[in-house]
Amino acid sequence: MAKKSKKTNKKSEVLTMEDLLKQEGVEVLGLKKGQEIKGKITAIKSKAIFIDIGGKTDAMVMGKEFEFVKDYVSDLKPGDEIEVQVKQPENDKGQILVSIRGAASGYGWNYFSEKEKNGGEVTVFGKELNRGGAVVIAPFGFYGFIPGSQIGSKYDGDPDKMVGKKVKVKVLEVDQAKNRLVFSERLVSEPNKVGEETDAMEALKLDDKFEAEVVRVEPFGVFVKIILEKKELKLNLEGLVHISEISWEKVEDVTHMFKSKDKINVKLINKTDGRLQFSIKRMTDDPWLKIEEKYPKEKECDGVVTKIASYGALVRLEPGVEGLVHISKLGGGANFKEGDKLAVYIESIDVAKRKISLGLVETDKAKVIYK
Repeated sequence: MAKKSKKTNKKSEVLTMEDLLKQEGVEVLGLKKGQEIKGKITAIKSKAIFIDIGGKTDAMVMGKEFEFVKDYVSDLKPGDEIEVQVKQPENDKGQILVSIRGAASGYGWNYFSEKEKNGGEVTVFGKELNRGGAVVIAPFGFYGFIPGSQIGSKYDGDPDKMVGKKVKVKVLEVDQAKNRLVFSERLVSEPNKVGEETDAMEALKLDDKFEAEVVRVEPFGVFVKIILEKKELKLNLEGLVHISEISWEKVEDVTHMFKSKDKINVKLINKTDGRLQFSIKRMTDDPWLKIEEKYPKEKECDGVVTKIASYGALVRLEPGVEGLVHISKLGGGANFKEGDKLAVYIESIDVAKRKISLGLVETDKAKVIYK
């Protein structure tokens, strides 16, 4: 009687591509997601790059990864060696997917640095508005910024009119460490006018005073422009009044203080790297300059409560000058609130730290003059 043959496990007989390659003596490279490896380009197609990295098949750069680096790819050719990062060791189609963003990034920064040096033009795409200008997508998938001051009359100085459009620009600033790219549209559309403005800006002197017009108001300050007449040109020079330069008093919200087209008087306090910085508060003297003469020790004066805190009451003696009545001195059942007017006296002044210690005129019972 013939012996029954043992049933074989069909599943165990199924050989993978890796098994077949091993039988042929081909070493298969084990790939891991995130692994960085060098490869050699074998082919460049319209929507994909093929790279030999020693795997079962050529690795591929495709889809969004290809779109991100297509500007970089235009300078590549078959046979070039390149650094890749494994994104997917094997997808459901058996493909090895990789990224070459790292290589493209280094190439891109060098590209923009060269454009900055030689003044070459770059075409960018307006993506969205950001405070003070427009965010753009530049070659190699880089993001950049065009400040409002660098948008010419072609777009009416309005960053909103750039959104969704291709715009020719020149590179103003490249800072790889800060991942910062700044462009200028005006250097392309109004090069002569920009040159005149640069000369006019250099001629300005610190502490010069101007009547300025508010261009736009941001949480961090106010952008203003001053108008200078040079030859037959009217030059608009734009600068910033930072929130700290609005008033000698602390400003919490500048957006409610100004609006576009407002006329204000400003003083030039800085002009570094082609940027103008103005001040409103320095149009008047610093109230702390002669503070000890005006408020000698033991002097009695009236003040208004501006803030009640756990450590005491802040009292304004005049715009830009506040003192503190410490909580330990707020005895006698006094019940103060913001806006109350108090009779106080000067205990001490620290000019360097801009601090004044105050006492209440009546120590046994706090005196509220009026509410």
